[in-house]
This record gives sequence, structure tokens and C-alpha cells, in this order.
Amino acid sequence: MHERAAAWSGLVSLDAELEREFEARLTECSTLTFRVAFSVLRHREDAEDVAQEAFAKAYRNFRQLRDRNRFRAWLVRMTWRMALDRQRTNRRRTTREDVNRTEDVAQPQVEADERSRLLWRAIDGLSEKLRVVIVLAAIEGYDIGEVATLLELPEGTVKSRLFLARQQLKDALPWMARTR
Repeated sequence: MHERAAAWSGLVSLDAELEREFEARLTECSTLTFRVAFSVLRHREDAEDVAQEAFAKAYRNFRQLRDRNRFRAWLVRMTWRMALDRQRTNRRRTTREDVNRTEDVAQPQVEADERSRLLWRAIDGLSEKLRVVIVLAAIEGYDIGEVATLLELPEGTVKSRLFLARQQLKDALPWMARTR
């Protein structure tokens, strides 16, 4: 019985010694561990989480580390792999959320957004004289007389420019002719 108690006390002192050694080595490497995680993740909270997880894993496995002088390299490699795993997980989650968000947006909305983008690209392709008239009349909602006053042009000129702008847009965007 006495022998068993001596064996237990040896284990307890070994555990305490291992714990002190671990704490000393961890103190040397804690900032480095955070920096490694941050260099991969570029997000402070995620880097802190990964560093904490790496510390916990290192603590659990410290006893099995054969060459304790390689603790720093071991911890850095472990942190690096854990940060890469977190990064992959974050990317998958973001992709999954984006897909879900896209699925939530009704298909007609997606098509409307695409048409709007194409329309603005075509408007940007008009000459400035035609572009300003179409934007003021068709998009901003001014009537012909207001556009003429704003641009200090005769109403007939505004009408002809508006006609030309619509014609060029119709040619550039064939789907516009079908939606009217």
C-alpha cells in the first residue's frame, strides 16, 4: 500500500513539473501563436479563438511531445493548421449563407437587378447630350418642359434627344422592346 502511495506522489509531482514547464513554454509562445492565427484569418476574434484552442490542444498533448525543445515549432504548426481549418470552415459557411441568401431572393428580383445593371451600362454608353435628357426625363421623372428649362433648351430639342436616346437604348437592349 505504501508503495502505491509513493507511485501516486511521483505522478503528482511529475504532473506539477510538466504543468510548470508547459506554462513557461506557453508564456514564451503566446504572442507568436496569436500572430500566426491572425496572419491566416485576418480577424482578431477568430485568431484569439484559434490561439486558445491551440493552447488547449497543446496542453492535452504536451505529455506526448518527445522533444520539448521543439515545443515552439510544434505549437506554431498546430496553430497554423487550426487557423487554416477555421478559414476553410468560415469560407464554407459564407458560401452556404450566400447560396441561401441568393435562394431567398426571388428569381424575378435577380433578373431585375441584372436588367438594371445592363440598362445603366447602356445609358453610360450614350453621348452626354442624350444621356442627360434620358436620365432627367425617364429616370428622375421630369417632364419635357422641366427638362427643357433645366438644360436651357427648346422643348423640341429635348423631345428629339429623348427619342434618339430611347431608340439607341432599344437597339442596345433588345429586351426593352419586349417589355413595353
